[in-house]
Amino acid sequence: MLSYRHAFHAGNHADVLKHAVQSLILEALCAKDKGFCYIDTHAGAGGYTLGHEWTQKKAEYLGGIAPLWQQREQWPELAGYFAAIRAMNQDDRLDHYPGSPLVAAHFQRPQDRLVLMELHNNEVDNLRHNLGGEGVAIHHRDGFEGLVGLLPPTPKRGLVLIDPPYELKEDYRRVADTLKKAHQRWPIGIYAIWYPLLAKAVDRSAGLKQALARCGFERMLCAELSIGPQAEDFGMHGSGMVVLNPPWKLDEQLAGLLPRLAQALGQDGQGGWKLEAGSD
Repeated sequence: MLSYRHAFHAGNHADVLKHAVQSLILEALCAKDKGFCYIDTHAGAGGYTLGHEWTQKKAEYLGGIAPLWQQREQWPELAGYFAAIRAMNQDDRLDHYPGSPLVAAHFQRPQDRLVLMELHNNEVDNLRHNLGGEGVAIHHRDGFEGLVGLLPPTPKRGLVLIDPPYELKEDYRRVADTLKKAHQRWPIGIYAIWYPLLAKAVDRSAGLKQALARCGFERMLCAELSIGPQAEDFGMHGSGMVVLNPPWKLDEQLAGLLPRLAQALGQDGQGGWKLEAGSD
């Protein structure tokens, strides 16, 4: 149950989508002086060294953040995301990559709060090493159970990021069940849910999106990015982000961003994207 370590996939195309969307939402929250609360249900280690043997084993970042980093001046819409990466590195090097907690920490102001949850024993130790200090709470607990127990947060505005590894089929059900309970406790929060796009034989994304649409939120935005065609029986060809209660103009931002990411990260020109908006 606790075998997943994100270091093997740090900085890949799925991270680019997830952290780009996360950064755009946090920028929207920072547009107002009033504080916000950021909650991360599956925080992982917080940040990753790209030269680590685990990361180098597949070197997935070479098909994700690496090519964008070399062209970052051409991506002004991702300035906040790149600033979070630059904060971990010296000069123009790309030696380290922030997980979602360190992306959030980059945007954190004195009036903002970060609440980070991680169940894996070693990962939570790494998380405590990488983050801490004023306005940061780290919990060694199950993120699904913990989220419901922590809502509503203080401050009352904010973002929840949910990105389990989905190694267990029940994760899909737990995401939807947790969001139903979360809506009852904190219906005004922004919730961003990451999910993988897998081979046809095992892909469960359609069912997850249908379940999230029934959780009671008034607005739902779904953004997907693929780097190649869907296989029949094995492999992840892309990922998606469902945003419940999306901030103003996020749909317009993603409509401009997703085609460019699909072109930049698609393999052999076979990248794809999808953007869908819905309401209750």
